[in-house]
Amino acid sequence: MAQALPDEVLSAAQDGDPESFSRIYAALAPGVAGYLRARGMEDAEASVQEVFLTIFSHIGTVRGGYQGLRTFTFSVAHARYVDEVRRRARHPGFADYDPETDTRTTGSAEDVVLASLAESDVGQQLQALNPDQREVLLLRIVADLSLEQVAEIMGKSTGSIKQLQRRGLLKLKTLIERKEALV
Repeated sequence: MAQALPDEVLSAAQDGDPESFSRIYAALAPGVAGYLRARGMEDAEASVQEVFLTIFSHIGTVRGGYQGLRTFTFSVAHARYVDEVRRRARHPGFADYDPETDTRTTGSAEDVVLASLAESDVGQQLQALNPDQREVLLLRIVADLSLEQVAEIMGKSTGSIKQLQRRGLLKLKTLIERKEALV
């Protein structure tokens, strides 16, 4: 869980304090990156940068202290994800990956773990959920947002978010129990 910042940090950022921007980024960027990677963004790091450019350019409009800032941040991240899905739908088909021409170095431990999530049993089981259930569980667990924050981001009532979370967790439980029965 990300360490909450005092509301004064947001106020200082709204007054233009550069150190406050750094503290906000340090506190929120890992969660945003994890959320975007879990959603399958092709270039999560670039998307994180776009999210924070948007947030920092609108920092003066943020209300609700640090929790309001978190909600706004993940709302922007969710919007970036939706934009990416729409872009992919308009421009499908990318070149195949050729590992022999890739000059990048090995990723960090965090990158390796998050990348393996999609290939793991957990990633496969998350894919078995309907998109709304999967989105709720990712926002609640990976992004560590409250029910109210998820409801605001997804444009649904808190009650419907509770139901989506409950049904998603029950479906995951059933999938896990089935797999264990086969072993």
